[in-house]
Amino acid sequence: MKRATLSITLLLAFLAATPVSADNRYIVRTTGGLSSVLNLCLSAGCQVQGSLDGPVGQTYLVTSAGDLITNLLNFVGNLLEAVLGIQSIEPDQILPIPQTPISYVPSGLYDTAPVNYYGTVVWHGYAAQPAAHIIRLTDAQRGFNISGAGIVADIDTGVDPNHPVLRPILLPGYDFTRNQPGGSEMNDLPGGTSTTESSCANCTTGVVTQHSIAMVDQHSIAMVDQPGFEAFGHGTMVAGMLHLVAPNAKILPLKAFRPNGTGNLADIIHAIYYAAQHGATVVNMSFDLSGPSQALSQAVSYANQAGVILVAAAGNESTSARVYPAAFTGHVVGVASTTDWDTRSSFSNYGTADVWIAAPGEYVISTFPGGTYASASGTSFSSPLVAGTAALLLNAKPSLNQTKAASALSHAIQLTPDLNHGRLDVYQAVSALVNGSSSTTSSGSTSSGSCFLLCL
Repeated sequence: MKRATLSITLLLAFLAATPVSADNRYIVRTTGGLSSVLNLCLSAGCQVQGSLDGPVGQTYLVTSAGDLITNLLNFVGNLLEAVLGIQSIEPDQILPIPQTPISYVPSGLYDTAPVNYYGTVVWHGYAAQPAAHIIRLTDAQRGFNISGAGIVADIDTGVDPNHPVLRPILLPGYDFTRNQPGGSEMNDLPGGTSTTESSCANCTTGVVTQHSIAMVDQHSIAMVDQPGFEAFGHGTMVAGMLHLVAPNAKILPLKAFRPNGTGNLADIIHAIYYAAQHGATVVNMSFDLSGPSQALSQAVSYANQAGVILVAAAGNESTSARVYPAAFTGHVVGVASTTDWDTRSSFSNYGTADVWIAAPGEYVISTFPGGTYASASGTSFSSPLVAGTAALLLNAKPSLNQTKAASALSHAIQLTPDLNHGRLDVYQAVSALVNGSSSTTSSGSTSSGSCFLLCL
């Protein structure tokens, strides 16, 4: 054992002497706790930035000049595990939030008539949009007297905490991009300002064409129509879709992405552990990673074991290639996007490797920062429809877990094999859970019409 330790120390010293130019970020998993990572960095010249899994004490973020950690693992991986308990070392990565261009403005976005939606005043075009009608949302809510339960964590760009629709059900959350309490994306605005504005009834409408947001008022356009803000509002829109489906569930905003739509894998992993350790019952993940990550897989498993239901977007690359976390089959419900005519969206990923079910994801209308609304497309907005449904299922049966939730959700409208179990039918999913149905799919739509106008 002394000889092995000496070998590691000498190799670390050799690698640490290599000229480098900048610090790199690494995610280290260990069974030896903080002391093993400190010992690693003591010789390797790296710095421990902090724990990513809280009291679990097995996943850490470290920074190192050059590619020392990866090279070290390639040379003496077995010795590292035997002596220090180091299980894996992987470079931190930057993930993008997928963006899907908008080609037209749905008419429902002009439907600004105020209506009461579970105690909150919302636009009629939001509450009555086609997506809600297609998935038989109102049928399920009224038929089973459910409106959502528990806490849904939204790992995204943050949320506008003062949006009048979301404010009553928002929890404070956390900002992992700044390592500070509060999940507001309004801090990303110039000067870090926030707003208490409500909807602007007389604002002139406009279209943001270069990104995925369409048809917002001119005040909101001023916030996003500039470089670096391509994904600003994404988290608020995802939260709005969660609220549409499960209006009485609490939403925990976990900001792991910047306004340009990029986020560090380490922050995402940290957010998953945070959600599981702070009472979340459902986690929505509207992002994807092209390659597997051991640390991400471990975080997902940890959340499942804590009783958390995980839902993720299947991606917008129009491919059947695996993307993560959606491809963690059995641990995550992966969600593809469909059109209002029950066909797969042209941009949506497909195939059973990533997709458990699908949900409408084109031209949805949702809440947007500044107290207003916007329209967008992408699997990013299909995923919260399913995550919100999980919160409805929890309302019907509080003992729900990942396996039972996935089974209930599989009672969908069968479309094509590349969408696995088919398109989400909220009523069928809840009915299957409550009544213990063994059927997994149905063919043909059985929508009974509780949507009044267009939104998408």
